[in-house]
Amino acid sequence: MAVSIRLRREGAKDRPYYRIVVADSRARKEGPYIELLGTYNPLEKGENYKIDLEKAESWIGKGAQPSETVNSIIKKARRSAKAAS
Repeated sequence: MAVSIRLRREGAKDRPYYRIVVADSRARKEGPYIELLGTYNPLEKGENYKIDLEKAESWIGKGAQPSETVNSIIKKARRSAKAAS
């Protein structure tokens, strides 16, 4: 089973809000998911994401492929975690 880490769209029309989820790559965009890793709100200014890096790293270690957007969010989260410590 191919697993991907991707965004799942939530929210109302013209007010997008996304959940960062681990899902079967064959499942539809709003379909079932395996695990919730975080959230992403593109309309918010500043740090507009929350992600559990430990879970994300674990899934990537197991072979899950992050989408381009999720990959950039993970990179930002790693940088901010490194700067905080």
